[in-house]
Amino acid sequence: MAPIVRFLTRTLAVAAVVGALGSPVRAGNEALLLIDAETGKVLQAENATYPWYPASTSKLMTTYVTLAAVKSGRITMDTLLTVSPNAVAQTPSKMGFRAGITVTVDNALKMLLVHSANDIAVVLAEGVSGSIEKFADEMNATSQRLGMVQSSWVNPNGLPAEGQISSARDLGILARALMHDFPEYDFYWHIPSIKFGRKIMTNYNKLLAEYPGADGMKTGFICSSGFNLVASATRDNRRLIAIVLGAPSSAVRAQKAAMMLERGFSDGPGLSWLLPSLGTVDALPPINAAPPDLHEQICGPHHKRPRAENEDDDAAAAPGADGDQQRAFMLTNLKGSTKTALLTGNPLAAVPPIVVYTGPKKPTGSGEAEADAAMLKQKKQKQAKKNDKPTDKPKTADAKSSTAKNDKTDKTEAAKNTKPAAPKTAQAKPQKPKATPTTQ
Repeated sequence: MAPIVRFLTRTLAVAAVVGALGSPVRAGNEALLLIDAETGKVLQAENATYPWYPASTSKLMTTYVTLAAVKSGRITMDTLLTVSPNAVAQTPSKMGFRAGITVTVDNALKMLLVHSANDIAVVLAEGVSGSIEKFADEMNATSQRLGMVQSSWVNPNGLPAEGQISSARDLGILARALMHDFPEYDFYWHIPSIKFGRKIMTNYNKLLAEYPGADGMKTGFICSSGFNLVASATRDNRRLIAIVLGAPSSAVRAQKAAMMLERGFSDGPGLSWLLPSLGTVDALPPINAAPPDLHEQICGPHHKRPRAENEDDDAAAAPGADGDQQRAFMLTNLKGSTKTALLTGNPLAAVPPIVVYTGPKKPTGSGEAEADAAMLKQKKQKQAKKNDKPTDKPKTADAKSSTAKNDKTDKTEAAKNTKPAAPKTAQAKPQKPKATPTTQ
């Protein structure tokens, strides 16, 4: 009976999905899409062809256009791009570089995809095409070529703009195109963290640390869009792409994506013949409508605290609490082997932060690691000197007292008969803790 029950459950679930595809969408519903990265086959879809504000998932298109420019030879990964006043004027999240600073394309892409830096998106746009307007033209031309018929781009970073529109369908097509057209650059969209100077910036896509097999791609948030996520994961040489648009929080978008991915991996390609076909992502019929504006729902006055236009920053500001909350949320809603796997998380979480920097490419063996180690050693030495000061004062006082009471010929005898041994003991004791912080 159990296999029959499972079959009926899956059949009813698919029927609901098919019904959702054919019925009108209500503004405010989430858009969900799960596809096979290799074949483009749709495994789950809900409101997937409804237009949506993409927010920072726009940066996936910025990445595609940039990598296409590299592939065509217009620029290289080592090309230096200059931060303009226009880039400086962008709102957070951003790197915050001043005008005139230069950064390589390689470092810019890492900052763009990990820290979701809005200023760096403009740096790339102006460096590749000369202006934001010309870069947006390239974004739109690329969309048309890829079959993204519901997408319109005004800027490279996804900051609020009426003309900045996409859909789960189109973002699925874009995610597949990035994987297929630029496999040599696949690591860019699953870098767990970057390090600039002594500052470490963690990827806003928490699945990279929490979900086993997660390997991409990009988050996004503005009040009008809700919390968006284009996520990918690989298991048993099979890669799936899950897209969530309009979630009410960063924790919910991660949980929704994890549930879709797990369902796709659990069913597996061997059972796909049991389920009615939903076709491929490019064959999903687009809906001609205006995107829902979720501003009131997501950022309205009923919320306990005001939400920033990029709340990903707020989530990163308290990684401990949000991370525990998100993991608990996912564990509560997932079953079986995934619960066990989530307790160990994703091996990517153990990958050290990738060092990024301004200026030209640094030669191999430039001593970055050594410089960091030297800075840390210097900091510890300064701290050790501060700890030494209290122990030095008694020694100086003892020496002055001894000098005042005894002349040169009586010093030796005074040292034996009066209490210089006590300072010696006091000197020996501080030497132990003095050495400990220096070696930690």
